[in-house]
Amino acid sequence: MSIRTSLKKVLPPISITEQEALEAGDVWLEASIYQGKPDMHALRNMPTAKLSAEEQAFLDGPVVQVLSMIDDFALQGENHIPKEILDFISVNRFFALIIPKKFGGLEFSPYANSTIVATLAAKSAALAVTVMVPNSLGPGELLMHYGTPEQQNHYLPRLAVGTDIPCFALTSPEAGSDAGAIPDAGIVTKGMWAGKEVIGLRVSWDKRYITLAPIATVLGLAFKVFDVDGLLGDKVELGITCALIPKSHPGVELGNRHDPMGVKFYNGTTRGQDVFIPMDFVIGGQNNIGRGWQMLVACLGAGRGISLPAMGVASAQTALKSTAEYSFVREQFGVPIGRFEGIQEELADIAGKTFVLEAMRVLTTEGLNQGLIPGVVTAIAKYHMTELGRDVVNTAMDIQAGKAIQRGPQNTLASAYVALPIAITVEGANILTRSLMIFGQGTMRCHPHLKEMVELIHSNEQGADAKFNQVLGKTVVFSVKNAFRSLSKSYLPFTRGAQSALPEVQKYEKRMNALSAKLAPMADLSLLVLAGDLKKAEMLSARLGDVMSYMYAAMAVVRFYEQRVESRKEALPYFEYAIQWCLNKGETALNEFIANFPNTAVRGLMRVLTNTYTTATKGISDNLKRTLSEASMQDSSIKAQLTHLVKVIPGDGNDINEQAFKAKHAVLPQLKKIQKALRKTPVVPYVSFENAVGKLQQAGELTAKEVALVIEYNEKRKLAIRVDEFTFDMELLGSNLELVHEKEVAQSNAA
Repeated sequence: MSIRTSLKKVLPPISITEQEALEAGDVWLEASIYQGKPDMHALRNMPTAKLSAEEQAFLDGPVVQVLSMIDDFALQGENHIPKEILDFISVNRFFALIIPKKFGGLEFSPYANSTIVATLAAKSAALAVTVMVPNSLGPGELLMHYGTPEQQNHYLPRLAVGTDIPCFALTSPEAGSDAGAIPDAGIVTKGMWAGKEVIGLRVSWDKRYITLAPIATVLGLAFKVFDVDGLLGDKVELGITCALIPKSHPGVELGNRHDPMGVKFYNGTTRGQDVFIPMDFVIGGQNNIGRGWQMLVACLGAGRGISLPAMGVASAQTALKSTAEYSFVREQFGVPIGRFEGIQEELADIAGKTFVLEAMRVLTTEGLNQGLIPGVVTAIAKYHMTELGRDVVNTAMDIQAGKAIQRGPQNTLASAYVALPIAITVEGANILTRSLMIFGQGTMRCHPHLKEMVELIHSNEQGADAKFNQVLGKTVVFSVKNAFRSLSKSYLPFTRGAQSALPEVQKYEKRMNALSAKLAPMADLSLLVLAGDLKKAEMLSARLGDVMSYMYAAMAVVRFYEQRVESRKEALPYFEYAIQWCLNKGETALNEFIANFPNTAVRGLMRVLTNTYTTATKGISDNLKRTLSEASMQDSSIKAQLTHLVKVIPGDGNDINEQAFKAKHAVLPQLKKIQKALRKTPVVPYVSFENAVGKLQQAGELTAKEVALVIEYNEKRKLAIRVDEFTFDMELLGSNLELVHEKEVAQSNAA
């Protein structure tokens, strides 16, 4: 019995849905990471993403305008997004960011798409989700790539201007991650359409969690097709298919809503029972029956790297901006709370991780800008960027404490805190994405021979044994090279190498080369020993996926620091924290993988190959945490870069915080002078800040101009540290404790 035949008995074949997922999309930087040789040259030489003049004008115009229109706190108490906002985003083509110009769309780049969605998300999750879904996975993108000319010419111009609002229905109550098990079915049959009998599909479906479904006018639908009467051929089960059905079509049920965390984007259900549709409704026509899963995976592979990662980045940037400013302005025991070491540790973590997130956002969209659809990279982005966003916001909540938990228009964190579980859940639940997709797909995509090997194992073709033996030989050579590379870079530091011209980057690039070199033989040994059981060993495979993910994040951090920061001197502590965090997490994941590998002998071999005999890794130093926390409270170019998605709207919480933050920086010399004077001659009783500075002015310690400046700052400080107040019946009060509603009515009447 041949080796191939023996393996055929123990290895499960690749399912159709797995096969289609593997064949959709591209392999990018992740392949070099997996193979132990991170391609830093390719990383450094790809085109830099920039906003075009048209994209920048849209960001400065319609985006800022709609942000000024929406009151996210008020929206949380309503049932619907205001009609004027829905009309505005429709007319201004927010639903058409990716639709080609020839169809009336904006045809913006993935980088621009990400920037716009993230900017919206920093203000309102409901608004961001409403915009992102049609520009991610939806009828628009499916039509662009797979629609017939007739479908494109009819629908795309209508989608571009909001005449039609789309939704796409995939998830069923009985099938979510297991898309191949969806029970929704279309039976090939004959029926009446446009006055004559035609071949079509009688479709029944029951879908949930469908964003925009309650307001959609056109439904994208995924279902399985069965040809039980042989009208199309001799095959009964034809596979997953995508169709586009108008809401007005008889039998379509749309309108019921879910309530996702109280965030008021439209999400709900759609159903239909024995609904006859002509073949013209199938996206791409009859020839695309059975190609639906391949189509969906390809489109989702791009959108997954834009939409929800953008929410994670936006949340982190909002958290960094508000927390750094609050930590500088809020004082206890006479010093900013950001100078207490307990706060410093957490504030540094927020700043460093926000650097990681923005770097990953930029790198991922730069890849997409090249026309690539890197399915593994976008899965990495979706999982890690949403999880990091949640982590950062949670930390910010702890620092801002009482201010963070009190809801109101001035609160900058509550909306993001509530909405982030949504980002964690949709477009591939995070547990699934980490446990099955990143390394599972990454292994098959990134290994130079594995996919061919598996296909040959299950092949019935003549000569399959000989071909398999050839591929097996190549695989053995590949694995041996990986083992020797790991040994070399683990024990001989001078072999690691670095291409960077920057000394502060070189030492980290060497660590990256060593970590990647260790990953390759660990993956090889896992596949050799566990074979098909590696699929089930999700905790193990997820850790290998983590190594690859944190390596990708580290590459993003290097590129961002080398090519995008405005001042490397200001950005250095951010960079060092970010790169150390990425590498520490990657090294920890590898160490834990080895420690938990079930085969004792192989585990020992792994330790030898990687020079790894403990799960301990070097942590980030306290000095770096102090330095970064202090840097994050400065009004610097890097802070501006890492918070650029947060558009300050006059009167909102970000505006109030920023005014106090900048005012304090402007009067720091005067505040130091006041502290020195009070130490020399204390004002007793202190009573208030205003009283104290008045006494100091009388004593000749301060000029009238200085007093005016510090009093102005103090008023802004008091507004920044206050929280929203309400009457007993929860009517909003302004900072002067007047009813906001009555004040607005009075102003309106006066106007």
